Amino acid sequence: MTHAAVVAEAVKVQAVCPVYGTCGGCQYQHISYPEELALKEGQVRDLLRVQLPLEDHVFLPVYPSPKIFHYRSRLDLKLVQRRNGELHVGFSGTARGPVIEIDTCPIAMEAVADFIPRLRQEAAAKIPKDYRMANLTVRCGDAGVVHWGGIGHKSLRMEARDYFYTDILGRRICYSLDTFFQSNLSILPGLMDFLRAQDIWSKEALLLDLYGGVGLFGLCVNDLVAGVVNIEENVHAVRLAKYNISALGFTNVQVKEGRVEDILPRILAEAPSAQNVVMVDPPRAGLSQGALELLNGMERVRHLVYLSCDPSSLALNLKGLADGGWRVVLVRPFDFFPRTRHLETLVILQRN
Repeated sequence: MTHAAVVAEAVKVQAVCPVYGTCGGCQYQHISYPEELALKEGQVRDLLRVQLPLEDHVFLPVYPSPKIFHYRSRLDLKLVQRRNGELHVGFSGTARGPVIEIDTCPIAMEAVADFIPRLRQEAAAKIPKDYRMANLTVRCGDAGVVHWGGIGHKSLRMEARDYFYTDILGRRICYSLDTFFQSNLSILPGLMDFLRAQDIWSKEALLLDLYGGVGLFGLCVNDLVAGVVNIEENVHAVRLAKYNISALGFTNVQVKEGRVEDILPRILAEAPSAQNVVMVDPPRAGLSQGALELLNGMERVRHLVYLSCDPSSLALNLKGLADGGWRVVLVRPFDFFPRTRHLETLVILQRN
């Protein structure tokens, strides 16, 4: 049965959002959450098996989100100012046309959802008369304090005293408006517990966190390895990663600023163990051909952890990695984005 047919046969429930079906954000508010998880699990299996003959035991069930509403710590909204001064703030719709204006959002954390009317007022007070369009970022953390930006140069820049944070496994991880961070904070402890429980860690090995951002993964497993090297070239992410390491007082975590292709070979050449672990969390398009070739040519690495936000690009990348000598050991989807079509999938690979 096709994915569309399964959706059509699912038991319908009442959508909680008044613009559901018009706004392009959610796709599954009209079916039950168990049915949504079953659909996503089947989609991952089907897409991956187009590229690789993976056996059933490789796949684990979708890890559900602790929250299916009010989980998103970040919203990206469109702002449009008409020539007559009218201001519209909302989401892009499912069809070409005006911005879908909203006063709240049921998948956003309560603090963010409640802030939307105030955002419209603050944007109206700040936007220049000749400013026609902007992409606004609204965000918060565990503390529920909301900040936003998107109008004007450096509008996403934050002072350290204002950084957002989330607490995971006793570690406080900070991030900002101008850095990438996972938007479903409620599922992160479960992801980290699962990752830490895998038999891939060694006190003699390094974790090489490629494109590691603010250091989320390395900071949550640093006690399981000899050391962590976060390789990142975005200056804003490097700033936050260094801040997090200093605030936590970790001495076995370091940040290397620059291109993975330049830094990784030098680190591996000096690594004392051959059981090292590499972590990648690429954008939706997946890894480039150059990155695949780099991973396939690595020596002194035993396991590769791949967290993907798009099953289609993941399937293609896994085929390329399998051709380069990697074997898929485990596939577990994590539902970071309930009520939407999006899904994160954690894959563990091992050198043949």
